[in-house]
Amino acid sequence: MATLSFTPNLLRHVDAPPAHVGGATVREVMEHYFEGRPQVRGYVLDDQGALRKHVAIFVNKELIIDRIGLTDAVRENDEIFVVQALSGG
Repeated sequence: MATLSFTPNLLRHVDAPPAHVGGATVREVMEHYFEGRPQVRGYVLDDQGALRKHVAIFVNKELIIDRIGLTDAVRENDEIFVVQALSGG
């Protein structure tokens, strides 16, 4: 199973503890996680199911390519990190 974790600034807004989650794609991993924590979905995905504009997902420290379908492959023991970008000046 992949290890899914979230940036601390996202954790200020929603309870999203790290978890070991199964799935062959980023979408499958995220959907399995949302089953147990549906409140996290709105912070990560928009109404169309795409990644929100100011959210990034990394698999093994590499930015995913597919922000809409989340079809990037996930292998056993991968590390997935969800980051909410900070803005301001």
